Amino acid sequence: MVNIIKKWTESSLILKIVIGLIIGAILGITVPKWTIIGFPGELFVSALKSIAPLLVFVLVASAISKARSGIGGRFKTVIILYIFSTFLSAVVAVLGSYIFPVSIHLSAASTATAPGGLGEVMSNMILGIFSNPIDLLSKGQYLGILFWSIVFGIALKSVASDNTKEVLTDCANAVTKIVRGIIQFAPIGIMGLVFTSVSESGLGIFAQYGQLIALLVGCIAFVAFVTDPIISAVATHRNPYPLVFTCLRESGITAFFSRSSAANIPVNMQLCERLGIDRDFFSISIPLGSTINMEGAAVTITVMTLAVCHTMGISVPLPVTLALCLISTLGACGASGVAGGSLLLIPMACSLFGIGADVSMQAVAVGFIIGVIQDSCETALNSAGDALFSATAEYHDRMKRGAPVNYLGEFAK
Repeated sequence: MVNIIKKWTESSLILKIVIGLIIGAILGITVPKWTIIGFPGELFVSALKSIAPLLVFVLVASAISKARSGIGGRFKTVIILYIFSTFLSAVVAVLGSYIFPVSIHLSAASTATAPGGLGEVMSNMILGIFSNPIDLLSKGQYLGILFWSIVFGIALKSVASDNTKEVLTDCANAVTKIVRGIIQFAPIGIMGLVFTSVSESGLGIFAQYGQLIALLVGCIAFVAFVTDPIISAVATHRNPYPLVFTCLRESGITAFFSRSSAANIPVNMQLCERLGIDRDFFSISIPLGSTINMEGAAVTITVMTLAVCHTMGISVPLPVTLALCLISTLGACGASGVAGGSLLLIPMACSLFGIGADVSMQAVAVGFIIGVIQDSCETALNSAGDALFSATAEYHDRMKRGAPVNYLGEFAK
């Protein structure tokens, strides 16, 4: 048994995930009624979601309490990369919507509740930060968890003894080891998730909204393979594609099927460790990215809003599109704190053009219909971007300091 476990852990995780993906798709087509096959997928995502809040809290608190000087510049760099890439994603969505205008059939009803405006989104986000820390941990509210873990880490840095800090580090290492164990079950989990998607999602409804899906996926793909690599290349002065493909393969695939940025935080942290990034840095940059690096959400909000405008024959001048990009960027950064994610921010963006909630909420309903594809691609882009820009900020800082850069860590070997 020990030898079997050793061979399993030492074999290629990506190869095992691909095999699990293929098996899940075949079973979803051949035996769609065997719903028990999908249970490992639910269990895998649930396990990652359960451990991720605790992982983020102890890692960030430990990193802050023992932080050395000189890492502040990297945080400034990664925040700029996150915000700029999200804004640029909204610009890509605007250009895509102008080149390939799409109209949608607005007849579906939606019972979901959207925020009243950008002020409400920001208010909910700020109030959520100052909620009970234990409650935030139980609900997986990562912006609040990040805030309190930083506060806790700063307090420990000033009052705790070295032994106390070492205990917290040991706790962080223990949780990390648990996460690594869970990730070893990723191939089985992916098999279950793929089975569920294939067995439950009919193709007819996607044909009805095919043009909209194509536009959304096309914009997301353009961001992933063009704009993000350009940003990374400018910052590192190196060919970005080995790093881009590594992040998409190691992070994007898992996020695509789990459809949860929170569940993918442990996956990204393990990836950053293998890329040779400073643990003190990525312990904070990855959970921060899962909160404010919302490129996919910005694309969704912008494309869906302009689709409603095209459907209703509303002309959108250039200055207004810039305002839409800003609103999509700010709204996307607050999407993680809003029930329903990016889709429920569509009415807020539509209000910029005088479109009432009765119409815009129909677009939200359409978004939920195509959510199997839209949300999967959106989450994959967001999660892969977290790892990409964390690595980019790290390598950029090393180059400025004249330190040696092993561009892909272990992957360069």
